Amino acid sequence: METAKKALLLLEDGTLFEGKAFGAIGTATGEICFNTGMTGYQEVFTDPSYFGQILIMNTAHVGNYGAKEIDIESDSVKISGLICKNLSDKYSRTMADESLESFLIKNHVVAMDEIDTRALVAHVRTLGAMNCIISSEITDIGILKQKLSEVPSMAGLELSSMVTTNEAYTLGDENSLKRIAVLDFGIKRNILTCMVERGAYLKIFPAKTSFATCEEFKPSAYFISNGPGDPASMDYAVITVKEILDSNKPLFGICLGHQLLALANGATTYKMHHGHRGLNHPVINLQTGKSEISTQNHGFAVDMDSVIANPAIEITHINLNDQTLEGIRLKDKKAFSVQYHPEATPGPHDSRYLFDDFLAMI
Repeated sequence: METAKKALLLLEDGTLFEGKAFGAIGTATGEICFNTGMTGYQEVFTDPSYFGQILIMNTAHVGNYGAKEIDIESDSVKISGLICKNLSDKYSRTMADESLESFLIKNHVVAMDEIDTRALVAHVRTLGAMNCIISSEITDIGILKQKLSEVPSMAGLELSSMVTTNEAYTLGDENSLKRIAVLDFGIKRNILTCMVERGAYLKIFPAKTSFATCEEFKPSAYFISNGPGDPASMDYAVITVKEILDSNKPLFGICLGHQLLALANGATTYKMHHGHRGLNHPVINLQTGKSEISTQNHGFAVDMDSVIANPAIEITHINLNDQTLEGIRLKDKKAFSVQYHPEATPGPHDSRYLFDDFLAMI
């Protein structure tokens, strides 16, 4: 490595941290958030739901098993920037293609380490999500403050159209009778894999595709994907979900898709204090009474009271840490959704039964 270069982190509340530059040299802005997982950093960095965010990894060491093409969840790194305690430029996994630093540089990701991430995470957990700026090229605090003041709040941002596929494409066995139209609001590749492995034929559509266009595929079911941004800003998607429900075809939504299903049924969403991100979040399935360790990545949630007020919606899953809503189903439709990520890459596979449940509906 070259001689270590200083990097600065400035939070919206004026708090300043100094660390060491890693990855691409430059400046990055976005909403700060933290992930509580110990492994799977490459899958996390390439998850489109992180678009527009600067990520703190809680684990003490990141990069010690390198980077490999097979471990990505989209076509590029989606985080805006990265903050860690210790970023390793050496790796022990012989099958890795390259070091994490090489991977970050190739993807133009500004990163920094030698930060007391325990103190930083405690700060964010106490004061809540806020915008921040990290830089390994600007040392003038006044300039950093000016650039930070120009960063929009995540509340009200529509970001799915910035990470969706540009053109529709297909996956799986085209002779399958289980034809699923997938609305891509920022989908992870392993969600698609979980359905293809179960015998489905998928056509993945750009976020703003109309219901009429999706119907030309003659789908037997619909999947509504995860993605970044504020669901309340996505009127176009809510309209499409309502049209899907009117068709009475089976529907499954994950994360942002869960929020859109709720919005399409009159519920409301809100911005969380600091969100849920990691691969170790406990959830209880109210229908089976079993708990699941889940993978999560969301900064918005569905308001519990707005769901309870609707007799057509049944609550199916609840977060055991803070009692927030984690899953719903419609009583008069073949439609259900969960706030967390059952594909679990990274994470335990406790919740992959949900894909079986979905395919069984078709």
